[in-house]
Amino acid sequence: MLQIRIEGRGGQGAQLAGQIMATAFFREGKYIQSFATYGGARRGTPVSSFLRVDSLPITLHCDIEKPDAILCFDSSLLNETLLRGATPQTKIMVNSTKNPDDFKHLGNYAITTVNAVNISSAHNLGRIVNSALMGAFAALIGTPDIDNFLEVVREMSPVKIEENVASCREGYDLIIKEKGAV
Repeated sequence: MLQIRIEGRGGQGAQLAGQIMATAFFREGKYIQSFATYGGARRGTPVSSFLRVDSLPITLHCDIEKPDAILCFDSSLLNETLLRGATPQTKIMVNSTKNPDDFKHLGNYAITTVNAVNISSAHNLGRIVNSALMGAFAALIGTPDIDNFLEVVREMSPVKIEENVASCREGYDLIIKEKGAV
């Protein structure tokens, strides 16, 4: 079972990212469990989205305490609380201009950073980073299939559909290129 935690701030698209990812996994024939938590119901407050993905029915009904992967929309949220339950094997994607080594003070974690703001801005999306981050995250964890994922992004993006698809693709390609260099 793959357990994913998505952490962001209200208005960044973290909740929609969870819905898009869940839909993409579902279309690949996976069983999905998706739920969210909200802080205050206003822009800028922390929000979390959680997904469980498996090839078998999911009977577990509790919080995700030991995520296999974390997608963090705002590096200011990357702290001990978010990392509780993470291990050195947990794949962590952070939207940041910083180098992964800049987060070593938090512990021995497999952190990958991506400047999703630059990618999004290049595709006329401003600071809306969810598509770029989702693409990068899919490349990092190796699933879902990118063609399926791009189709779901195309169908579920509320505005600027082709810009969101292009941003998602660029985030994905960037991480694939980096992984190939390793």
